[in-house]
Amino acid sequence: MDFKQFFRLYKLISKNQRLAEKRHPMFDKNRAMKYFTYIMAAFWACYLIFFGCLFGSLLKAESREACDIINSGFIFFLIMDFFLRFAIQETPAQEVKPYKLLPIPTNFLMDVFLLRIGLKLYNLIWLFFFVPFGILTVALLSYFGWGAFVGYMLGVWLMFVLNGYWYLLWRTLINRHFLYVLLPIAIYAALILFGMVIQSWLFDNSMLFMRGFIAWNPLYFLAVIAAIVVMFFINRIFQKHFLYFEISKAEQVKKVKSNEMTYLNRFGVIGEYLKLEIKSVVRNNVVRKQFIIGLVCTVMLSCLCAFTPAYDSGFMHVFICVYCFAAQGVIGLTNVMGVEGNYIDGLMSRKESVLSLLKAKYYFHSVMMLVPMLIMIAPAITGKFSVVELVACLFFTPGCIFPFLFILAIYNNTTLDLMNKMTQRPTNTKAQMFASFGALFIPMGIMYAFITIFDTTVAGLLMLAMGIVGVVTNPIWLKYIYKHFMIHRYENMSSFRATR
Repeated sequence: MDFKQFFRLYKLISKNQRLAEKRHPMFDKNRAMKYFTYIMAAFWACYLIFFGCLFGSLLKAESREACDIINSGFIFFLIMDFFLRFAIQETPAQEVKPYKLLPIPTNFLMDVFLLRIGLKLYNLIWLFFFVPFGILTVALLSYFGWGAFVGYMLGVWLMFVLNGYWYLLWRTLINRHFLYVLLPIAIYAALILFGMVIQSWLFDNSMLFMRGFIAWNPLYFLAVIAAIVVMFFINRIFQKHFLYFEISKAEQVKKVKSNEMTYLNRFGVIGEYLKLEIKSVVRNNVVRKQFIIGLVCTVMLSCLCAFTPAYDSGFMHVFICVYCFAAQGVIGLTNVMGVEGNYIDGLMSRKESVLSLLKAKYYFHSVMMLVPMLIMIAPAITGKFSVVELVACLFFTPGCIFPFLFILAIYNNTTLDLMNKMTQRPTNTKAQMFASFGALFIPMGIMYAFITIFDTTVAGLLMLAMGIVGVVTNPIWLKYIYKHFMIHRYENMSSFRATR
């Protein structure tokens, strides 16, 4: 196929993906969430612009060039970008599946989808930071000028395009087994340890490399473009290989012995549903992805809190403390009952089975609170949080935040495709949006008010008391949610079937 045919296919695939979103059954319900997404994207852009201006102004007073200081730590921007892509960027293997029915070469299809990834607007998001920063530290300086600024921005964009293909390579492997996520973490940790802590070669080389873009040195541009081309073809090989697993449904499902998790048998029906929750995290791609994203968010925020002064005081101190505990639950419970939509008919065939399921979900996510508790030991050791605050959040989250999220069991009526890694359409409704933000910001407001009126210890004890009350009374409010779920059961079952 020639370039003209390639361009026509590119336009056709772009049009098909836009139409697929508009024709999805949840399009009307997603409209409010899309508007909210645009607002949050604008807020994030303003946030980056603010920090770009702030760093540009503050670092100009240093003896070194301000751009060199940021460029020497460019690896940290790439690391943040890498992990943020888990919530945004997917692999194209399954998106190619419908087009395999057409007489189009596989390599040609992969080239189209991989090119779309390189031209995604998300690769420009970090320019909201670097453009104002570059204007203040490069463009307005006479010995650099606007020409150097243009080269700097072009180089930054190419670096993030390369980072997108680097992420895609690992995301493909992680989709096969989630333990592959440990490899890029180990690589980044080794780079920082041996390139910055033990020695300083990574700082110096990063600064010199980014300086090459400012000076319009063609070797640096060609080096990045060559790396992008290499990663492009490596990804094409990987995506083509895993495409046939998608088509043939050759997903390797972990075999579970009949006597596995026998320690849960003592809990009867609730124990069986607890087994189901655990197996869903291990086996199902969507559920596993949500679990990993929640864990990554908790680890990143905990590290930011422990080793930087960014969230030491004020409302952000409260925000981080609550969010580190609530992130896992908010991500996992926003689509509560969406997974069960795949087998809702069988679930409704037994009396009180939904109530037992809700109890099992609550117990599972409550026990998972021990994970952020362990992670938050690091900021507690550095003195950022007191033990009282951590224990208070440990009980406050399942006692006062989870009830907001479990209410969504009444209104959620969209089935989640358990094995759909790449093309799952957003199913967020107004109820999910309001419940998620209510679950986060109302408790944060309460905690902030307590800390403002009382001291930290008294505020923590009051939150602990509220959390214990919510945990102890969970049979009452779970039964209330169950009764209202049963009132809406026929409407919900019909919608679950329509969205499978």
